[in-house]
Amino acid sequence: MVDVTTAPETLPSDPDELRALLLAERLRHAAELGAARSSAEEEIARLRQIIRELQRHRFGRRAERLDPDQLALALEDLEQTLAAKEAEPTGTVAAKPAPSPPRRRVNRGNLPADLPREEILIDVADKTCPCCGGTLHPIGENVSQRLDLVPARFRVLVTRRPKYACRQCEEGVVQAAAPARIVDAGIPTEALIAHVLVSKYADHLPLYRQAQIYARQGVDLDRSTLADWVGRAAWYLRPLHERLMASLKASGKLFADETTAPVLDPGRGSTKTGQLWAYARDDRPWNGPEPPAVTYVYAPDRKAERPVAHLQGFTGVLQVDGYAGYRKLAEGRAVRLAFCWAHVRRGFNDLQTGGSAPIASEALRRIAQLYAVEAEIRGHDSEARRRERQARSTPLIAELKTWLEKQLATVSRKSTLAEAIRYALSRWEGLTLFLDDGRVEIDSNSVERSTRPLALTHKNALFAGSDGGGEHWATSASLVETCKLSGVDPQAWFADVLTKLASGHPITRLDELLPWRYAQQAETAVA
Repeated sequence: MVDVTTAPETLPSDPDELRALLLAERLRHAAELGAARSSAEEEIARLRQIIRELQRHRFGRRAERLDPDQLALALEDLEQTLAAKEAEPTGTVAAKPAPSPPRRRVNRGNLPADLPREEILIDVADKTCPCCGGTLHPIGENVSQRLDLVPARFRVLVTRRPKYACRQCEEGVVQAAAPARIVDAGIPTEALIAHVLVSKYADHLPLYRQAQIYARQGVDLDRSTLADWVGRAAWYLRPLHERLMASLKASGKLFADETTAPVLDPGRGSTKTGQLWAYARDDRPWNGPEPPAVTYVYAPDRKAERPVAHLQGFTGVLQVDGYAGYRKLAEGRAVRLAFCWAHVRRGFNDLQTGGSAPIASEALRRIAQLYAVEAEIRGHDSEARRRERQARSTPLIAELKTWLEKQLATVSRKSTLAEAIRYALSRWEGLTLFLDDGRVEIDSNSVERSTRPLALTHKNALFAGSDGGGEHWATSASLVETCKLSGVDPQAWFADVLTKLASGHPITRLDELLPWRYAQQAETAVA
């Protein structure tokens, strides 16, 4: 407003001009207030969206799709209720019984032919005919099979090594050499150590829970004893972990991701946040020649220098999320970064989940068209995938970029919608790399699936006891998950490999012990 007390000489003498001046001043002031109010409303909307995302991150589902395991929980309860109803005895018989409803089709499971069979004969006590007193003779039988379980139990292997000496010369004693062990002079066999490793890193049972299970069977094993076994096994397995990492770095395309690994920090009386970096190879979507595998590497922090050191010598395509630390790998042009469309989609999905968001919904619809193409070409060779993407996905990508740039110009730059659009546009080169290379996936979900078991172990064990424990975690979990990807039983693999390593398996032949080689040898033996 015009201050007439401080600037009287600037006021016009004409009343109409004065009235016009005052009106213009009021309009300017109202515009300033409106702009400030609009800016405040945009800031409030942005903060509310952040709060909704934090609430969903803390209390809701993080995945965009419904987890089948979560859905199965509800179905399990429903199946239990139906089974209980079927088990109820029928009431009084009616004069005219109603037709029985068709039985539910339930998957009763299959009984593998290689399972041991134990036959039980249930025969009549008297084989004399009740009518004439003659002898009954068999005319057939009914056979049923049921699946039974013998609970796991401990046994003690007693090893005897006789000593021999000559009665004539009485010099020298002959005795067979003792077999090598992972734990010298200890009580566990390599199979038991393998069971502890698989229970901890595949079944996510902390050592104290394993000790409780063993105690119920009458075997008291302190968890510190189990920890000693795990540490010794990890020392033997470390060269295999290094060889696994070297095999991955020799590939032309990898996935990378990282997840937190809380580690006890005795000096502060709390935990510190370590990191487990995951590097995965999965060429199955395009029928590539390399077997799937994953390696975890522990690091005490999330600095960009960590993946640079881990992937030293790697050249090719690295598929990652939006973490800026990976960009240092691409500075030398030896590594090309392919970014993840699932992370782009996640930003728009968060907006749509929070309420009505037509722009976000349209973005999700356009991205879904790209995924529809990927679903059709999954399993084709890399060149066929590249041709289909060039013909079908490239026009969709071009239209999507134009549309995103147009929407960015119409929304507030401070809004979460603008942040989601800028996230995509700022990474466009890496997001479109999959169009020119059929080996590249549209997202990095392969490696994200490999980090989920780490989260389960973290949830149950809470934290690692030290940085050394984090390294043991990375070593054992890498081999467990690679066994799963190779279709190998981790229990059998660990028991066999630990026995061979303890017996002095040559360091130059470590490739023979890698899980996929183990699977190939097993198939050859069966053939």
